[in-house]
Amino acid sequence: MQTITVIIPTFNEENYIQDCLHSVSFANQIIIIDSFSTDKTVAIASQFNCEVILRKFDNFSNQKNEAIKSAQSDWILFIDADERVTEKLKFEILETIKHSRHDAYKIKFPHFYMNRFLYHTENKVVRFVKNKNIQFEGAVHEKLLHCGTVGLLKNFMIHYTYKGLFSYIKKKDSYAWFQAKMAIDRKKSANYFNLVFKPFYRFFHTYIVRRGFLDGVPGLAVATIDAYGVFSRYVKMILLEKGLK
Repeated sequence: MQTITVIIPTFNEENYIQDCLHSVSFANQIIIIDSFSTDKTVAIASQFNCEVILRKFDNFSNQKNEAIKSAQSDWILFIDADERVTEKLKFEILETIKHSRHDAYKIKFPHFYMNRFLYHTENKVVRFVKNKNIQFEGAVHEKLLHCGTVGLLKNFMIHYTYKGLFSYIKKKDSYAWFQAKMAIDRKKSANYFNLVFKPFYRFFHTYIVRRGFLDGVPGLAVATIDAYGVFSRYVKMILLEKGLK
């Protein structure tokens, strides 16, 4: 019988971790990789049948790669504390591993903002994969490297992406620093054309191409803040290039 390990990276997720753990209680093994939370995250996790690994945070890939070392199951499901596996997705996962046609599967993540799901601002990400020669790379928006073919699960994962407007903007700023540093390390440079064109294109792609306008005001807000995130990244690249940060 095929088994499943769930890996959850955490830092100060006391408001989310309990419901997350309930949603993955079907797993054979649950691993929490925590960045020394200062709230009750670890205490709450310890009440469940899961393993807690404490590791100082350096980047998202290294956190998950450390947890992978302790995974003992045939399959690994990667999930964040603000995400939930629905009942439909749970049963689809359990059925999939019985007759798997692929080595990895993408899961659909419609964004949740302003108390509604934004189905036109949906991501499809590889999160469910066979536990064989896998690792993450990249400091932020990390990529999962794996072998074999990729399928797509039909049911979606609930993701409480945005905990509020200011939290969303703060998250974008935090990611922008990671992305700017990665770009500079790869010898990329920023210019004022990128500073103007790239944010505009991100807004156009999110709001028009991906039909975010069908999600009403929340869709407009997401497209605007996504564009701001791109703008912030290039501003930070310029600051790093000029030695101002």
